[in-house]
Amino acid sequence: MSDPMAEIRASFFIECEELLEALQDGLQALSDGATDSETVNIVFRAVHSIKGGAGAFGLDDLVAFAHRFETALDEVRSGNLQTDASVLKLFFQCADMLTDLVHSSRDGSEHDKTREAPILADLEKLVGAEDEQEDVADFQPMALSLDLPPDQNTFSIVFEPDAELFASGNEPLFIFRALQDIGTLEVTCTHPDLPDLDALIADQCKLIWHLTLTTTEPESTVREAFDFVEDLCKLTISQDAVSDTGALPDLPAAPPAPVASIPSPAPSSEPEPCPEPAPAPGPVAAEAAKPENAPTAKPATTATTPVGARATVRVDLERVDRLINLVGEIVINQAMLTQSVEEAGLPPNSSVRTGLEEFLQLTRDIQESVMMIRAQPVKSLFQRMARIVREASADIGKEVHLQTDGENTEVDKTVIERLADPLTHMIRNAVDHGLENTDERVAAGKPAEGVVSLTAMHRSGRVVIEVADDGGGIDRKKVHQIAVEKGLVPADLPLSDGEIDNLLFLPGFSTAREISNLSGRGVGMDVVRSAILALGGRISITSERAKGTTFSISLPLTLAVLDGMVVSVANETLVVPLNSILETLALTEEDIRGFGPSSHVVNIRDTFVPLLDLGAELGYRRPLETYVGSVVLLVSQEDGSRAAVVVDAIEDQRQVVIKGLQDSYGRVPGIAAATILGDGQIALILDPVDLITQSNGHTRAAPSPAFQTG
Repeated sequence: MSDPMAEIRASFFIECEELLEALQDGLQALSDGATDSETVNIVFRAVHSIKGGAGAFGLDDLVAFAHRFETALDEVRSGNLQTDASVLKLFFQCADMLTDLVHSSRDGSEHDKTREAPILADLEKLVGAEDEQEDVADFQPMALSLDLPPDQNTFSIVFEPDAELFASGNEPLFIFRALQDIGTLEVTCTHPDLPDLDALIADQCKLIWHLTLTTTEPESTVREAFDFVEDLCKLTISQDAVSDTGALPDLPAAPPAPVASIPSPAPSSEPEPCPEPAPAPGPVAAEAAKPENAPTAKPATTATTPVGARATVRVDLERVDRLINLVGEIVINQAMLTQSVEEAGLPPNSSVRTGLEEFLQLTRDIQESVMMIRAQPVKSLFQRMARIVREASADIGKEVHLQTDGENTEVDKTVIERLADPLTHMIRNAVDHGLENTDERVAAGKPAEGVVSLTAMHRSGRVVIEVADDGGGIDRKKVHQIAVEKGLVPADLPLSDGEIDNLLFLPGFSTAREISNLSGRGVGMDVVRSAILALGGRISITSERAKGTTFSISLPLTLAVLDGMVVSVANETLVVPLNSILETLALTEEDIRGFGPSSHVVNIRDTFVPLLDLGAELGYRRPLETYVGSVVLLVSQEDGSRAAVVVDAIEDQRQVVIKGLQDSYGRVPGIAAATILGDGQIALILDPVDLITQSNGHTRAAPSPAFQTG
């Protein structure tokens, strides 16, 4: 039997990720110049909610740091502290540290307090040290006196919850306790519309509370106690006049009922302001955001009304994976049915054929819908990269600003998880190698602060992520010289700009002369390229001297299903991804030209393209004696280069389910994955670009030295 507390704890940490995301968004908005109070409130609420939930689970280190961070944010809310560049820099560091504390608390790992100490010292310089005397407060309710001081107010409150209030995890008792913290409270509960027991609906509230609150606080502070439920109840707050004799006015007319006794909360060492309103919290968020003991609270400068938030359901990722696997099996079975119907020779207008076509469309719709369940925005990944930029720029003393675009672009969750490491390498490379030093930038007439841009977009059925900088661009002469010194290329080999740029992806290549925390060890872009290729993606470089460099990553939308062209080569069936094929054509004698002792090229509209024999490249057979009449697929790489791949025949075009091979066989050059066809046959899915890069180019039967075309 599962531990319910473990499930609640896991749910808390899931919501912490959402709160940390909101925290980063709010800080970024402030950094971009936002000045509205609601942005500050969003940041404050995120830290406050994390602190409240952490306290419930006894995560003392997390609570302590969040409290200090919250104190600084409260100074901003109250207008005592301005969010200039230095303050925001510290707040970003606090957010990073809070993220580390959340993760270490979740994983049960030790937290490095030496990294926390300087941040706490900076917070102390900013807002002062904590006064321990102020943390001791007596929360015993004051006796109601008829001789009230002249500055006290008495409020009559009528509170009638809607059913949604309880569904969202809120509890009236905590609201009443928050009111009792700021004054003397009397509560009367009535139930004028209570139905008979057999007609009672359990999730509908029929109770109405009439409250009388005596306090020195203004009405705005009283309303703050209801911020989380303001749109989930009927609420009336009126201020009663106090007579000269100090006598209290009568309560609003209500049927007599016993007065509810509110237990006094235990004294707390950390009095806090009540949180600001938040959009429809989940059960754990609501628990974490319960109003805490607070003698005083700052009134909110703005009030927000949640707007029709969509209901969401958290599902274990294993269940989603199982659903996707089942959909894949449906796709395979649909292909088997199609082949069986074709073998049976049924006419195209038969009812079976018609029904099969409808089933085919329905299968595709189901597959696309299920894929959307796993699709997630790249926003969380981009936020992690913002931290990488801050830490990398601080390590080497550069001023760097990260610009992001397309954060809501969705991609398969698996792709996001496996993209984090290569993207981290690229961001560090852009900060360390791409951007010039501050003095060099100023001398070149550029702003002292360098810019790294991170962009995501959908293009041609794939996701394209670009990492760009406005630095000095690639020094191709220097890159070529280093490659020659390391023995990676011959000194007399002429290379184009694109070929020199691709030298950066060679194993062991590095332009750094000294080893640092960021670079110089010869591990970087080759690892990036391997990781991107393992995802079925491509990476390319464009660079302009003194203008900057852009790395473009092209990735599949999903790692589960793709549209492919089924071809046959030497009695073997293979699948070529459809998005890599530009066109198909049959070769004539005029199209083919010899190139060197062992290779051919193809003339396609006055452009010569290398000819690759797929059967020979995969070792299925020797090169053909002649390629006249052969069928070729014109495939394209991300950098625009093309190749003509010879196949024996094109069999079909269909949607196939991707079955990974790496776990069992490791990475196979030229092969991306495998699939199961309609007749139950296993077919390999080609990686055309990797195949071109790794090819030997042999299209003549006579033995000769290898010729590299990639």
